[in-house]
Amino acid sequence: MSQAGSQILRLYDGFLKAVSSLQSPFLLLVRVYWGWQLSQNGWAKLHNLPHVTEFFSSLGLPAPHATATFVSSFEFVCGILLALGLLSRIAALGLTIDMFTAYWTADHVALLSFISDPDKFQNAASFVYLFVGLLILIFGSGKISLDHLLDRAARKTLRGDPGSSLA
Repeated sequence: MSQAGSQILRLYDGFLKAVSSLQSPFLLLVRVYWGWQLSQNGWAKLHNLPHVTEFFSSLGLPAPHATATFVSSFEFVCGILLALGLLSRIAALGLTIDMFTAYWTADHVALLSFISDPDKFQNAASFVYLFVGLLILIFGSGKISLDHLLDRAARKTLRGDPGSSLA
């Protein structure tokens, strides 16, 4: 390989290393900001269950009061879990299902316009939470999370490293 080609590869490798080092801080910011927003949304719904129940009833959802209570509680707890980075991928899977269901029931037209009118799809209220759910589901919570801390401790304990609690 030529010296110029080798230099380009070194520069590209340096660029990749620098950008990759931003992954965990980025995931932390996404988790904390949107987890907090989701928990606040769930908390607001919990404190306004009659209105949420009425809305769910207007959508024709079965057992609207129970559904409103479940969704509100789920969003509150899921948001806290995401912000802490605890059980993040499980919470993200639930969030993805929750937001896809919200699209399907409350904004079916926006969901179906995914290809034909992307602006309508991405301007729907569920879009950002769906995107965040997919982002955390696919990439995980990052190294700055309780998931990472607990995983390291569990693996250390299972390996029987000195100083571990089960060794």
